[in-house]
Amino acid sequence: MKTRRIGKTDLQVTEISFGAAALGGLYRACPREQAMDTLDAAWSAGIRYFDVAPWYGLGLAERTVGDFLRAKPEAEYVLSTKVGRLLRPVPTGTVPDYSYVDPLSFDADYDYSYDGIMRSVDFSYARLGLNRIDILYVHDIGGYTHGAAKNAVHLKQFLDSGIKALERLKSSGAIKAFGLGVNEVPVCLDVMRNADIDVILMAGRYTLLDRSAVAELIPLCQQKGTSLVVGGVFNSGILATGPVPGAHFDYMAPTPDVVAKVTAMEDIAKRHGVPLAAPALQFPLRDSFVSSVLIGTARASSLKRNMQLFEPRLPDSIFPEFESQTLVAKPLGSDAVRM
Repeated sequence: MKTRRIGKTDLQVTEISFGAAALGGLYRACPREQAMDTLDAAWSAGIRYFDVAPWYGLGLAERTVGDFLRAKPEAEYVLSTKVGRLLRPVPTGTVPDYSYVDPLSFDADYDYSYDGIMRSVDFSYARLGLNRIDILYVHDIGGYTHGAAKNAVHLKQFLDSGIKALERLKSSGAIKAFGLGVNEVPVCLDVMRNADIDVILMAGRYTLLDRSAVAELIPLCQQKGTSLVVGGVFNSGILATGPVPGAHFDYMAPTPDVVAKVTAMEDIAKRHGVPLAAPALQFPLRDSFVSSVLIGTARASSLKRNMQLFEPRLPDSIFPEFESQTLVAKPLGSDAVRM
């Protein structure tokens, strides 16, 4: 599989990467054998960039991914994990419901400080059982997760303290790149106006449907040489399933407007003889500032099916036909409403 560079670093990642949230039991249990089969399918498909986080199954996904990669040649893969949450043990049976089924017996506390990030990295090494982490993402900072008031405190803590930990880890060679792993644009702008980062793992905001990143974030990334790793290309599923009953957009039931737009997109794809999921998966890779598209599943069959959407590459001429159906976010400060 072809590779692309992360930011201005020398790190290269495969155009398709694997996200391990589902291996932590997100929404449904993921037995170990099933998880290993899925990772093996990803490796067999040529994927060599794997992303995980302490949050996924409260440590479970890091243990699983680490066990899998430990048997692989070190020089052949790239690994990212995340900081911003510290896990602490809790009595068996008292783990809060975070939508993970059968997680490990831990809870999580937010900590974006220098010490918190350094502790998080040490804990991740132990869970992974590996001595190398290539990329660190600051996980779920922003108003989407914390609300405006709490996020102001977290953001100040990170910019005053936590960013220095990431800079030190990179300058020492412990990591090769760092950035943000988030679901929203505003916090990326806040951080990038105060610090330089290599990469943003952005879920759901630069897709065939949702172009929230276009107005301000992408120009700033191009200006600063910051890469995007694009997750959530199916916008929580609706671009894979189509607007069927029970489909989700942005983790919720879609509005009538979204249903209408996806219906129109599905008709366009059908005219070209392809499922809508194919242009959805391939759309971000048309741009050089996108380093990788992150796909996640807990089933080898789903992984193989998604990889079939990656090739053959669709002609560029198909993509302008979808433009009239996109959701466009206006620049911050605009009085225009989201379309």
